[in-house]
Amino acid sequence: MFIFSSFPRHQLTLIGCSLPLQTSKPRRVPVINQLFKHPIPQPRSLNSDTVPFRKQWKDEKKQRRAAGEDTSRSERRNFVDPRLERWELTVGIEVHAQLNTERKLFSRALNTATDSANSQVSLFDLALPGSQPEFQKATLIPALRAACAFKCDIQHTSRFDRKHYFYQDQPAGYQITQYYEPFAKDGSVLLTQGDGIAPEDGESVKIGIKQIQMEQDTAKTIQQPPPNMLLDFNRVSHPLIEIITLPQIHHPQTAAACVKKIQSILHAVGAVATGMEMGGLRADVNVSIRSKTFSTKATGSHAYHGITGLGQRTEIKNLSSFKAVEDAIVAERDRQIDVLEAGGVIEGETRGWSLGSIETRKLRGKEGEVDYRYMPDPDLPPLNISQDLVEFISSTLPIVPNQIEQQLIDCHGLSPEDARTLVTLDGGERLDYFDQVLEELESSIQDVSSSKADKQDSVELAVCNRKWAKAVTNWVLHELGGLLSAFGKPFSKNLVTATVLASIVRNVSESRITGKSAKQLLAMAFDGDGRDVDTMIEQEHLELQRLSREEYRDMAQSLINENQGVAQQIQEKNQVKKVQWFVGLMMRKGEGKVEAAKAESVLKELLGFVDKGHGQAKQTSINDN
Repeated sequence: MFIFSSFPRHQLTLIGCSLPLQTSKPRRVPVINQLFKHPIPQPRSLNSDTVPFRKQWKDEKKQRRAAGEDTSRSERRNFVDPRLERWELTVGIEVHAQLNTERKLFSRALNTATDSANSQVSLFDLALPGSQPEFQKATLIPALRAACAFKCDIQHTSRFDRKHYFYQDQPAGYQITQYYEPFAKDGSVLLTQGDGIAPEDGESVKIGIKQIQMEQDTAKTIQQPPPNMLLDFNRVSHPLIEIITLPQIHHPQTAAACVKKIQSILHAVGAVATGMEMGGLRADVNVSIRSKTFSTKATGSHAYHGITGLGQRTEIKNLSSFKAVEDAIVAERDRQIDVLEAGGVIEGETRGWSLGSIETRKLRGKEGEVDYRYMPDPDLPPLNISQDLVEFISSTLPIVPNQIEQQLIDCHGLSPEDARTLVTLDGGERLDYFDQVLEELESSIQDVSSSKADKQDSVELAVCNRKWAKAVTNWVLHELGGLLSAFGKPFSKNLVTATVLASIVRNVSESRITGKSAKQLLAMAFDGDGRDVDTMIEQEHLELQRLSREEYRDMAQSLINENQGVAQQIQEKNQVKKVQWFVGLMMRKGEGKVEAAKAESVLKELLGFVDKGHGQAKQTSINDN
């Protein structure tokens, strides 16, 4: 492992290393096998004895919040700055996403985040003299999928440039990127209210994408107690795409929604294996402020890609969560307003943001094209992309999240909120689980319907029936989700198999068991009970023992008599919805024998709410019963 002492840059000294280098070429893997790999699990810590600073801060934050000492977040969220009536925020975003590939971008070393530190490093990754880049063609496939998903114009010829700057995580002193001639240009991403945009943006907002370019990643820096830091060169030359949006975002909430939407689309088309939560996606935001009155020197005089009247921008680097994107923009917006209203001038610079901060900090002056000394990379030929390949990628592209959500709404009758949650939760794994449960229900209903002539209609009904889909959604998202939250476990389809959950849903839907018993069965399966559902129902005596209508009436009347005050209030104020309070009492008293629908029907009859078809419910006195 490399250990660098944090001396001034000109005194940066290599203290020691123990680095296995890749000196021989591995066996060539067929291109089709290099296109995608399994999702990358959480990277291992370089030093198991070192607590990451981010985790340490989170733990301290939780402790302060539990003690009631941290209320700043809610206070800031509810505060509306009156100065925003005079100033307009403009934001552009640069998203850096690690591509889902087997190999690195310019070497045959494995693209992995799970191996031990500095174990997957080629000679070129370390920029050793005489080593040259070797473009790995398979890395282009997920990049093209991303570009096609954002409806970009694919450039049939693109080129690589060298972007020069010195930093300890950049061994060559330059980064290979595509600044002047990227492989994709002029795309867009559509954001709607369902994506979480700011209410001020209306129903939807379309954000232009200037370009998407391929580039190599840098080494991973792990902060240690000063004056040391660790460098893992496994990450050098990991294939990235940089998605650069136009400065068309005017609210921090919309900026965070944009990054989240970009990540979900990249996941959906298989372009990336991990997102922000695993360090596979990072965002830089360019923030500027201009006067809404256009009457002061603060009126923007800058331009970017045809958009004029912009203020001087600052860039905030390496934001690693959606919340960080929103909070960092708010902090920088407020800082710039403070400077301008005090008569100052905004300097073009690169700034940083730390988790939990309320202000950004200056890192360095902003380099321009001249400072970076861009030049064509002489070791890499032009990248030529055929039209046939573009058409093939476009025709085989999976459907994107918006289309999936609409299918769930149209076919299954789910609410937009539930559809969106299924699509985005757990990187799409919860949606796959939802589909598996529905398939199990389809299979069980097909078996029952096998003797019917109308078998095919029965199967189609099982797949698209809204009642089944809504029930499954409730159990997948809310009931199972509640157990996951309560026990702090990550989602896994193996915790409660699709077969078990489908059986629970069907039994409760067919009134063989009550909702309470169904939740008990789910908890038992969640806790590792390996019995099938029918066996658990029989051995735990959970099958519903149906009560007669007279038994329902006697139980309901008994509860009404015990709660005369509540019953009279419900009648006098015509509070039909509060009948559910009595339903809950009956469910608890019945100990798994009471069906909610029948209990509600009897209670409404006894309380006098018997005429549902008219505007005013018909009432009788409780004393008449």
